[in-house]
Amino acid sequence: MIKAINAWSFPGGLEGTLPPVDAIRLAREYGFSAVELTINASGQLCVDSTREDVLAIRSVAEQAGIGLHTVASGTYWGRSVGDVDPAVREAAVADLEKMIRITSWLGAKVLLTIPGAVDVFFLPDRAPQPYDQVIANAVQSLRQVAPLAEELGVQLGIENVWNKMLLTPGEMAYFLDQVGSLAVGSYLDVGNVLPFGYPEHWIQALGSRVVAVHVKDFRRSVGTAAGFVDLLEGDVNFPAVVAALRDAGYQGPLTAEMIPLYTHEPLVRVSNTSRAMDAILAMG
Repeated sequence: MIKAINAWSFPGGLEGTLPPVDAIRLAREYGFSAVELTINASGQLCVDSTREDVLAIRSVAEQAGIGLHTVASGTYWGRSVGDVDPAVREAAVADLEKMIRITSWLGAKVLLTIPGAVDVFFLPDRAPQPYDQVIANAVQSLRQVAPLAEELGVQLGIENVWNKMLLTPGEMAYFLDQVGSLAVGSYLDVGNVLPFGYPEHWIQALGSRVVAVHVKDFRRSVGTAAGFVDLLEGDVNFPAVVAALRDAGYQGPLTAEMIPLYTHEPLVRVSNTSRAMDAILAMG
């Protein structure tokens, strides 16, 4: 498996002010083999980036020896392919098609995808949307974009996030079956599972459907977003997770996603994460 880190783990990453080339540099400097770049609403890597601009970023990564295996985006929280508003869905589908192309230009194989949300815990003014409608809309929209992903060799990794939907591996499997494309799989976040399940069980249930993995740690006793802690500090059973991934034949990246940053000296957390990832990858 591949030692990777998400660009949001670096200062300026979550705000969209960190240039992709700096994310690549920092990943190499702190001992990672790959970085998960993020597509933003604006900036140097955004939904409207040109092929020429994206290929220039890819070239920098290749010269640095840093892999670009997966790509993430936060644009889904503003508008998603499962939204109850048809105009929002149409715009989100257009965004997703652009991001599929950008992912292929980067040479990456997996695009993290959030298909919708019943509610968004960090957007309290957003009204809840009916579960069945969000699921049905997301399935329909993903069926629409799946042929493009198949054509370009990109897999859409549906991430389990705190969106009040797809809360069990059985739910996730059924959702993927409804979409019905090998270009749509599970992007498993092992920390996000902890409030309501066990990531090793998800891996055992989903098997080869897992196309990418986010690595975070979480304390169940806290139970809120404040429960996310440094790797090896929380309740994720990393030996069981790594063993399950090996049993499933997973050989892709384990991508650390460490947010929020330390208030002071945030790169110290990156250094700590690198050491923890070495220990995690040696397990199993």
